[in-house]
Amino acid sequence: MSIDIREMDRSCFELYDKVPMNVEIHSVYTAERAEGGLGGIVFEEKPTEPAVKDLSRYERAVDYEKQFDISNWRFYMAFDGERPVGAMTVAGTTEGLNMLYGRTDACVLWDIRVDDSYKHRGIGKRLMELGIENARSDGYRQMIIECQNNNVTACKFYRRMGAVLSKIDMYAYYLDPEIRDEIMLIWYLDL
Repeated sequence: MSIDIREMDRSCFELYDKVPMNVEIHSVYTAERAEGGLGGIVFEEKPTEPAVKDLSRYERAVDYEKQFDISNWRFYMAFDGERPVGAMTVAGTTEGLNMLYGRTDACVLWDIRVDDSYKHRGIGKRLMELGIENARSDGYRQMIIECQNNNVTACKFYRRMGAVLSKIDMYAYYLDPEIRDEIMLIWYLDL
């Protein structure tokens, strides 16, 4: 398999959005608070009813510019021949991007996706490595990554890439009844 990974520009957005962003759920990380949280939070991976969550309904590249100035963002795609099989967005310094908390020395892994039939072949790792390399050359010191407790595969991937879990918000999605029970996990990757 010869997969071509390359940086793209905003003209790729329609092609980018053709890459599915499905999360296969077979387990979740449960969070138990010891002493109401003062004694820490214990995570345990537990099997759950298998499901597939389509994150592309929340994230479309063609809509990025409607919400943000993307002049400091980088876009990457993976191709098998002409077929798009992976994509990733790294958001640099952006006014109004809450995940940056006003920082100019950090970037955000905004989106990463690999076509279902191409998962577990190292494409995500190659996309991340290129994104990390370019983030370093852009002068960023950390990459901030959001994930949910039901995306165990992604959590393990970010950990293998060197990220550390740094923030946990058990009520981040509380106002959305469909995902109310999900826990937001924020990872930091030193560059």
